[in-house]
Amino acid sequence: MNDISELFWQASLHEIKQGYIHQQSSDEFTCLICGKSFINGIIYPHGTQLYEAKKYIQVHIEQCHHSTFHFLLNLDKKLTGLTDHQKTILELFYQGNSDNEVAKALGTSSTSTIRNHRFTLREKQKQAKVFLAIMELLGEQVPKKNTFINIPRNSRNIDDRFAITEQENEEILAACFSQGLDGPLDSFPLKEKKRVAILRHLVKQFEPSKTYTEKEVNGILKPFYNDYVLLRRYLIEYGFMDRTQDGSSYWILP
Repeated sequence: MNDISELFWQASLHEIKQGYIHQQSSDEFTCLICGKSFINGIIYPHGTQLYEAKKYIQVHIEQCHHSTFHFLLNLDKKLTGLTDHQKTILELFYQGNSDNEVAKALGTSSTSTIRNHRFTLREKQKQAKVFLAIMELLGEQVPKKNTFINIPRNSRNIDDRFAITEQENEEILAACFSQGLDGPLDSFPLKEKKRVAILRHLVKQFEPSKTYTEKEVNGILKPFYNDYVLLRRYLIEYGFMDRTQDGSSYWILP
């Protein structure tokens, strides 16, 4: 269960907890676990009930993934930092069991051992908060170079923190497109500045005055990266591209 999309890693803590994000540019709710999207304004049937998109994605997560908690809990240890024993204890806590009930379920008569586990898990939570704060502060460092390339003024996610010099742009593209700028892309990085450089390069593959179907957009992006849907979403999220609400037409923003 380690095939996680880049969209997941860019989501806020609140969005990860709820298991989905609302992409304002396309007005759709996207599941962070499987990537399935539901467009706002469309009614989705489930059994004998009809649901709006926001409610339906909650039903989708419950029906297809049990819960966000269980999805996260069952990720690989290298992502959670949890042992199998700790995962079992957390599952029992999540079910509402008391320390005494957890002790019985684990075959131990000592509730003090369970209390020690609670303490250890709370310490891990504190450490995670501090580390998250450190990394966010690190990501907010302002570039010190003065010569910058243009970025889309209508983008909702880009500000001066991600302005890129021409030299930085060339270095990023050379590193991310090791086989040449015609692709493929080695990976889609987490760092915002690198993403901006990549998206600026990809948008050049489209004609500014032309309207594209979703299939045409996918066809242009697919040679660059296997997860071309991810690239398409970020072109929209970062203000390089827009689309109709039903996803039938796409075009480049000036």
